[in-house]
Amino acid sequence: MSDSLVIIPTYNEKENIEKIIRKVFSLPYLFEILIIDDGSPDGTAQIVQQLQNEFPALHLEQRKGKLGLGTAYIHGFKWALEKRYEYIFEMDADFSHNPEDLVRLREACVNGADLAIGSRYVKGVNVVNWPMGRVLMSYFASMYVRIITGINIQDATAGFKCYRRKVLETIPMHKIKFVGYAFQIEMKFTAIKFGFNVVEVPIIFTDRTEGTSKMSTRIFREAFLGVIQMKVNSWFRNYRR
Repeated sequence: MSDSLVIIPTYNEKENIEKIIRKVFSLPYLFEILIIDDGSPDGTAQIVQQLQNEFPALHLEQRKGKLGLGTAYIHGFKWALEKRYEYIFEMDADFSHNPEDLVRLREACVNGADLAIGSRYVKGVNVVNWPMGRVLMSYFASMYVRIITGINIQDATAGFKCYRRKVLETIPMHKIKFVGYAFQIEMKFTAIKFGFNVVEVPIIFTDRTEGTSKMSTRIFREAFLGVIQMKVNSWFRNYRR
């Protein structure tokens, strides 16, 4: 058993899922994988089930219906803590996150970080294949988060991360309220409020070439308004470990 688990939520990722799994298992360090599939009608889960015969370190949790990114990760975090993994990763299935960077994120945590973030903006703007409008929206969203919350994170909406187990043991998951991209902001904000050491590791983000993006205006609106709500709620919370 490895000490590292990569959690990959999926919904209709049949074009990408086998390739991303094989790529992760080709890395020089053994990362186990947990796929959390929200009832993909395109057969994503069935592809994973077939690959489990080949890869003993591949795990699958199936949920009924599209329940949201945040709840998928929280489901995965609880599963990982129960199995006693030390390093727990978030990663997309569509190759926008380069699996080779898993090694660098893990190294950052081995060397003292409690949460390592794969950051698109810590060294300039490192995004490939996004239209300029989406780049600007993402970049200024992170700036907005910094202004409202006071946290010094250049890529506040990043979804490529490595947690030390103690971070996820400390954060009360039942108090994490958001399910879309605001979930990513809330987890970083909460980790910092608890005093954990959060570092950004520069990555190059490449937009998906296959499958369909899950971004929507509803998700963006949740993040925009949720940041203010999250900051106000923090004034009434105790972040002692």
